[in-house]
Amino acid sequence: MAASSTDPRTWSSYTDASKSTAGTGLGFVLNGDGIVCLDLDHVVGPDGAVATWAEDIVRRAGRTYIEVSPSGQGLHIFGLADVRQGRRIRKSGGYAVEVYGTGRFLTVTGDRFRGAPSALTDISALVDELT
Repeated sequence: MAASSTDPRTWSSYTDASKSTAGTGLGFVLNGDGIVCLDLDHVVGPDGAVATWAEDIVRRAGRTYIEVSPSGQGLHIFGLADVRQGRRIRKSGGYAVEVYGTGRFLTVTGDRFRGAPSALTDISALVDELT
């Protein structure tokens, strides 16, 4: 059975999900437990170069889990923070950052960006700055 971000009966462990043939890949449900994701779309070029504004966010996120998104053109920055309501934040310069902490299902790759650690760290200050 495919997962739903609002139905815990469809959630499972990574081990079980990786063995499943349902759906089209692995995902992670953000359920309000303090794990959050900053979703940066269309920031990685064909040559692997990252947009300057996104590099700044990656730097400010510090040593937390960051992966290349399924498209190969975006980044998911996972960390710990209190985000009650997800939102898309448009910034001057024409870019946008999506910030999610609950009620969201994200497809994941496990493709760590530049050797990012597998641990999550507190990114509350960064979330506060962005919002």
